[in-house]
Amino acid sequence: MTKEGEPHRPPRTPDLDPAWRHTVHTQTSVPPVTRPGADRWLLVRYLQVALLVRLACEGARVALVVLAVDRTGSAGFGGALVAALLVPGVIAAPPAGALADRVRRRRLFHAGCLVCYGAGLVVVAGAAGRAPAGVVLAVAGAAGCCTPLLTGGLTSLLGDLVPSAARGRAFSLDAVSYNLAGIAGPALASALAATTDSGLALAALGAAAVLGGLLVLALPLRPRSGGGRALRAADLGAAAALLLRDPPLRSLTWASVAGQAGIGALPVVCVLLADRYATPWAAGGLMTAMALGSLAGSLVYAWRPWGVRRPERTVAVMLLATGVPLAAVPAAPGVAPAFGCFALAGCCTGPLFAALLAGRDRYAPEAARTQVFTLGASLKSTFAAGGAALAGVCQTAGPVRLVLAVAACQALAAALGTVLLGGPAARSRAVPLSGPASRSRDG
Repeated sequence: MTKEGEPHRPPRTPDLDPAWRHTVHTQTSVPPVTRPGADRWLLVRYLQVALLVRLACEGARVALVVLAVDRTGSAGFGGALVAALLVPGVIAAPPAGALADRVRRRRLFHAGCLVCYGAGLVVVAGAAGRAPAGVVLAVAGAAGCCTPLLTGGLTSLLGDLVPSAARGRAFSLDAVSYNLAGIAGPALASALAATTDSGLALAALGAAAVLGGLLVLALPLRPRSGGGRALRAADLGAAAALLLRDPPLRSLTWASVAGQAGIGALPVVCVLLADRYATPWAAGGLMTAMALGSLAGSLVYAWRPWGVRRPERTVAVMLLATGVPLAAVPAAPGVAPAFGCFALAGCCTGPLFAALLAGRDRYAPEAARTQVFTLGASLKSTFAAGGAALAGVCQTAGPVRLVLAVAACQALAAALGTVLLGGPAARSRAVPLSGPASRSRDG
């Protein structure tokens, strides 16, 4: 009943009002009941899976090139294998995420994808240089279709495994798994290839992914009620529509994507800076400094998260903070101060990534949650590749101008995120992450 003289307003529904969706999504679910300490061990089990499969994913890029050179003498074939492993993942991200959001038995689906990825690496390890090149590339491409489930797809499971009060720390630790894999994966692949055999090195990485897939079966992901309906064409665009229309998701997604274009250019910039400083090791050393800084930032953020109420704001602030030390690199008198600038920039990217993951989980609706994660990761990879290509084309501009352009890219990305967030009405849709659990563990 409405008061006399007031117009009738139809009730808001999740489909018509994103703000209502965010509020209902948080306030109407019942927090899961767990034993004391159970959440901690559950997170440890998840991180075991994440580290295994992401070490395999990062290490495979190096192992494939080493294997191709050893077996065929062609680095070009190694590059083709890496492309075959990475490019299909970008294309497969929307359908893979949509399937993961609709399949009833999620443990079997995720475990099967991880096992298929690892098995594909093992097959390539045995077939490269011995079977026709087209067959080997096809196997690598088939494995590459599973990569969205190793990155964003796996991260999306945290929303069903960890209560809302602990998700800020959980996503920070998940960001740590990415950082550790990025640092240790290539080093592990190189060490295994040098001490044993390049084929055995790739096969060992594949076995690690298979083991990670089997460990997924131990995670308490109950069958999804009402799942299993057929995938429709409209489902493939559900996440894309959210990333364009939903203010918080739109803000943190496109801000991080724009910033990633600059980060993708840094390997080229570091090579040019190494030449400027006449220090060959700086080409990889500066990127290692940034990776170590990112790891440190993620650990600090996991220990004491901040900005969890508004992850989209944290993303914008950390983007701006990332650009400040990079802008100081041209003034660095030598490689050591530049090393420190890159480490400081990395310290900002750790919390940025953790807040991005938390924001995706916070604002994505249940029906498209995994697809939001996989599509977001795919967009970041695409823009990073584009940034690297653009830096290669513009390398004649010199390292000083390029590193300033990267720093400016971070500032522009932060401004873009602020603009896309919209006015006060749109920003008020966010609610605390530390409130009641937004979804129960039975998915």
